[in-house]
Amino acid sequence: MQSAVVSRSARLRALLNDHCVVMPGAFNALTARAIERAGFEAIYLSGATLANATLGVPDTGITTLSEAVHHATRCAAVTTIPLISDADTGFGGPDNMVRTVQDFERAGLSGLHIEDQEFPKRCGHLSGKSLVPRSEFEEKVSIAAGARRDRDFLIIARTDARGVTGYDDAVSRAQAYIRAGADAIFPEALQDKEEFARFARDMTPAGTSRPPILLANMTEFGKTPCLTADEFAAMGYRIVIFPVTLMRCAMKAVEQALHELRSRGTQKNILDRMQTRQELYDLLGYEMETPKSV
Repeated sequence: MQSAVVSRSARLRALLNDHCVVMPGAFNALTARAIERAGFEAIYLSGATLANATLGVPDTGITTLSEAVHHATRCAAVTTIPLISDADTGFGGPDNMVRTVQDFERAGLSGLHIEDQEFPKRCGHLSGKSLVPRSEFEEKVSIAAGARRDRDFLIIARTDARGVTGYDDAVSRAQAYIRAGADAIFPEALQDKEEFARFARDMTPAGTSRPPILLANMTEFGKTPCLTADEFAAMGYRIVIFPVTLMRCAMKAVEQALHELRSRGTQKNILDRMQTRQELYDLLGYEMETPKSV
């Protein structure tokens, strides 16, 4: 098991050293399979879709470490490409970070991100958030970095400061988190393309031409306008996540299918919108038995 974890984590590091990696968000193990089959190089596991799709609740820190790890384990078990996960605020204080990191490692993941919000957290693109003291989060990051057994396992520090204390504090906190041991920075809810470019420049150490690993969150209907992965890559970002895209598309299709069933009492008019039985079995790797001739 450990060798498989090392292999995925090392592969992710190599990918990030080479180019910007696009990570669609899987909201269950079947969508994780679909992401790999579609040719993507890595998978993202969103805390929002875990709360929404699995528990039917908002993303307000309701999910537990055990639930998140169980979800991660299922997705990792049916895929071979690297996965990184949202770990909210770390599922507790600094003392909880060792267990959080090591449980996600054992699940087969290649990295996680923790955020500097106070618990209970809120969606990063909503108002009303509060931040923990910088020193407290630095301690969390340091403990997380020291807790991993695989040095390639990615520790990503997310800062929500842009929407709380402003852009300058977001940069200052991000720089402090790198010094504390984070491998990558996730600046949440930056508000336009120019701000993303400015953040990358402000995070580039003097005398170098490249910032540390930066993650861009390309979620829909939030503070950030829709930008392409190529645009983010040109600015220096090496991870672009699309955390809720697949769930939003799936739930719109669910609404439309329910309307059809409710109004017409049959699904025959929407068969062309469905994944066929054979397509599903192909995705699952399930070979149907051929009936024996009598």
